[in-house]
Amino acid sequence: MADTALSESVVGVPDVWRLRARGCWTEAAALLAPFAAGDAGTALSRAELLVEACFYQVDGWAEAEDALRTAEALAGTDEERGAAASERGCLAYGATVFSVHDRADEARSAFGRSAALLGPGSPGRPLLDFRRGLVAENIAENPAAARAAYRRAHAGAVAHGDTLLTSSTWRHLAGLAVREGDLAEARHGFAESLRIRVALGHLVGTAPALLSLATVSPDPAEAARLRAEAARLHALLGGVPVWLAEELAT
Repeated sequence: MADTALSESVVGVPDVWRLRARGCWTEAAALLAPFAAGDAGTALSRAELLVEACFYQVDGWAEAEDALRTAEALAGTDEERGAAASERGCLAYGATVFSVHDRADEARSAFGRSAALLGPGSPGRPLLDFRRGLVAENIAENPAAARAAYRRAHAGAVAHGDTLLTSSTWRHLAGLAVREGDLAEARHGFAESLRIRVALGHLVGTAPALLSLATVSPDPAEAARLRAEAARLHALLGGVPVWLAEELAT
């Protein structure tokens, strides 16, 4: 009976996804909570939701930490332990870049543990590569290492059919292209990222994608239209992600 209930709950993951895509991470996590205490996969999924929420809301760190501890305690295989270590590194990275606490060393250490546990063909490896790229770009300030990590993540995400991650790798490779002055490549990457997010219905990620594309549009009217749509969607979602408000104001 427990297995049946869990299966039905997590196959109801479409409900979890719809909430997540609209920035309702707490509500999505609540759907998984009844099963998270005894199932490693569900506990990790719940922790992932709450860690992701921290990046959009710049809040909720303690709740994410608690959920992550549960996932770490339940992890019983190398795959589960490696995925939990990746989430640990992600949470530490987020706390560092949002100036909550300097946990850069913890992030690097956790990602190192994750890399030792997740084999090259693991479905969790592309996300780990992407996150190590974030550390290289935003903490180590090494764009060459970041690009290499993002490209590995991109290839892996495509191979594993992880379209949401593919939208993120396109976005961050485009961001590096902007830094190098390659605006044509940046437009292509930002457009692909936006296209995927719209197709997936990932509303909470669509406003940042719209604004990024606006910044590299050569047509002022098109840029203004994209910015207006980003602002409308951001307001519709209650000002999430919170950090986008400052960018929209500039």
